[in-house]
Amino acid sequence: MSRADADTVTAATAETVAVAAGATAAGAGPAGSAAAPAGPRSATLPGFLSLFRSELTLTFRRARTMALLGVLAAVPILIGVVVRIETGHLHDGPNGPAFLAQVTQNGVFLTFTALATSLPIFLPMTVGVVAGDSVAGEAATGTLRYLLVAPAGRTRLLAAKFSAAMAFCVAATLAVALSGLIAGSILFPVGNVTLLSGDTIGLGAALLRVVLICAVVALSLAGLVAIGLFISTLTGSGIAAMASTVGLVIIVQVLDGFPQLAAIQPWLFTHDWLSFGDLLRQPMYWSGVWRDLGLQALYVAVFGSAAWARFTSRDITA
Repeated sequence: MSRADADTVTAATAETVAVAAGATAAGAGPAGSAAAPAGPRSATLPGFLSLFRSELTLTFRRARTMALLGVLAAVPILIGVVVRIETGHLHDGPNGPAFLAQVTQNGVFLTFTALATSLPIFLPMTVGVVAGDSVAGEAATGTLRYLLVAPAGRTRLLAAKFSAAMAFCVAATLAVALSGLIAGSILFPVGNVTLLSGDTIGLGAALLRVVLICAVVALSLAGLVAIGLFISTLTGSGIAAMASTVGLVIIVQVLDGFPQLAAIQPWLFTHDWLSFGDLLRQPMYWSGVWRDLGLQALYVAVFGSAAWARFTSRDITA
């Protein structure tokens, strides 16, 4: 972790301690007396929101986070420029996957192509870095112990970290999608969109599908966030947690490519990541998407519970 990131973590942690202590104090009556029956319940949500805002600040204030988003935004631009140069003419489609072949016909498809390219590699790596560093990074800098001094509760803190990591998933997905949409509009014609099924829809309907697919892609990373958070509770080294999370993504992707492992592949959290392509048909096919989101929910339940069990019983000494 760089010096700038360390200073950011320290400042944001101090802010988190302050808001957590304030939220807890708000539930107490005058002179430290017990709160009214509705007090603790009503203070729970504001207290969580305060922690969530602080975690968002901690995540997006880091120079590393902004650099990761910048790299993701550069991927669609690079794809668009390469396709534009290789085709040489807007009406000469390149050989390749269905998404890529559609790009020269309509720039909106650069968004889908960029998401399909980024989801197996770039998106999970950036998410793995953020999720893996969420707890271990603060333990490594010595700020986690001071953060837990505030009586905010470890469960609430862990939930805030998970929510902040999911917010990064949304930001990362939008960085790819918006960059692809802008680059596609500049490099290629934009108008009515011909779907993979051969049906044509208007530009407005196509943009609604962009929003829908972005939501599906962001939610598809939830299982990885839970795994990264769990790994982050196992070690006090942010680098080790990030490397382990990213390494696990690579291993699972490799396993998903062996035909001999067909029996276990449907249970791998990466298996149905590209199922969002079924939403580019008329009518939309939801079976693969629901299977993917259901599997992500299962991973969140299992590894989220494991992270909670580890984090709530962990002796924080650093």
